[in-house]
Amino acid sequence: MAITAADVKKLRESTGAGMMDAKKALTETDGDMDAAVDWLRTKGLAKAAKKADRTAAEGLVAVKVEGGTGVAVELNSETDFVAKNAEFQQLAGDIAGAALGANTVADLSETDMGGKPVKERITDAIAKIGENMTLRRMEKIEGQNVAAYVHNAATDGMGKIGVLVAYSGDDAATARQIAMHIAAVNPAALNESKLDPSIVEKEKAVQMDIARESGKPEQVIEKMIEGRMKKFLSEITLVNQAFVVNPDLTVGAAAKEAGIELLGFVRMEVGEGIAVEKEDFAAEVAKAAGKG
Repeated sequence: MAITAADVKKLRESTGAGMMDAKKALTETDGDMDAAVDWLRTKGLAKAAKKADRTAAEGLVAVKVEGGTGVAVELNSETDFVAKNAEFQQLAGDIAGAALGANTVADLSETDMGGKPVKERITDAIAKIGENMTLRRMEKIEGQNVAAYVHNAATDGMGKIGVLVAYSGDDAATARQIAMHIAAVNPAALNESKLDPSIVEKEKAVQMDIARESGKPEQVIEKMIEGRMKKFLSEITLVNQAFVVNPDLTVGAAAKEAGIELLGFVRMEVGEGIAVEKEDFAAEVAKAAGKG
C-alpha cells in the first residue's frame, strides 16, 4: 500500500513521533494507522498513544434522571452557534425526557413528543433553524439511584460531556463527585470484568513487544508484564483509579467508605468518534465565494 505524506503527517500529529519514524511505522504495518501507533509504542518512539479520529463535532449531550433511571442523548448540530440557541437546547432537553421511555435511538426517533415522533420534531427544527441536526445516540442506565453531572454546561442538564452513575446507597454527594471524576478521567470500564477483553489483549501484546526489545529473559519479561498490566488496569478501570477528590483513595475505596455500591456508568461526550473533514481557510473562503 502506498504511504502518503498526509498519512505520515496524521501519524506524527497523533503520536509526536519524528517524520522518518512515522513513515517507517506505516511501511512496517502496511498503512494501518492503529497498528502503526502500536509499532511506535513498541519501539519507544510514540510520545502518546493519541488517536487522530476523535475530531469534535458540535451539539449537546442532554441528561435526564427519573427515579432509578437515567438517560443521556447526543443531539448534533453543524455549528456551536446553533448549540447555544435556546430552541435547540429546548429540543435536546425534550428529547432526553422522551428517551426515558425508549430503549434505543431507533425507538426514540419514533417516540411521541408533543403529538409528533421525535424524528419529525427534529425535521421541523432543521427547517426553522436552517442547520442540519442529527440525533446520534442515547444510553440508558438503571439502579437504586442515579447521579448525573454535566461538564461545560450550556444550560441545566446539558453540555459538552454528560455522565450518569448508577449506584445503591444513600450518599448522593459522593456519587456526584464520582460522576465528576468520570467526566475528567474518562475510565474505559467500571472494573476489569466489564472491560472489553480485546483492550486488555492488545495492551498486553504491546507491552510484551516493548519488554522483549529490552533483551531480558522470558521469565523476567513475564514479571515485567504482570506489573505493567496491573498498572494499566488501575489506570483505565473506574474502581481502581485514584479518586480526583482524594487521590489517597481509589474510587472503589471512596465509594465503600461512603456506603455506596457502584453499579455502572455512562459517559457521553459531544462529537467523540466523529471524523470531520477539514478545509484550509483559503479553500473555505473560495468555496463560499463560489470559486471552489
